[in-house]
Amino acid sequence: MQRITIAIDDDLAAQLDGFIQESGAANRSEAIRDLVRRGLSARPDGPARASCFGVVSCAIDQSVRNLAARVPQGRLERHDQTVAALSVPLDHTTSVDVTVMRGQVGDIAAYAQALFLERGVMHGALSLIPVAQDESRHVHNHGSPHAHTHLRVKSGF
Repeated sequence: MQRITIAIDDDLAAQLDGFIQESGAANRSEAIRDLVRRGLSARPDGPARASCFGVVSCAIDQSVRNLAARVPQGRLERHDQTVAALSVPLDHTTSVDVTVMRGQVGDIAAYAQALFLERGVMHGALSLIPVAQDESRHVHNHGSPHAHTHLRVKSGF
């Protein structure tokens, strides 16, 4: 771990201390690491071929012609990347949709951008979680050793 020194004004330091109280962070270093990690992972600009999970969320006006059919169809066309999807009605015409996807940054960001440009889609957001895939050999329940892959969440791209 590297040690860095930063200077911030008194008002910003007070806001940071308030964030520490609200979040339960142990100290300023932990809080700043958390905020930096969130800020960097919120940017959909990781390397295009990097592996990640993406959480795509938006509000959808279901009354816009064919939009209620096009959004699920878009997920079906990416069935190999779509992990889970949730649609929650907010009022008589609007739902919030959340889709969890797995793949490469470029593919997931392209899907999200195309969705956000649709007429009737509002408040779109994409969060990326960088992952790596590790292979190891181990035993489950006293069986024989076998190759096994695990995903590991990384702190950045």
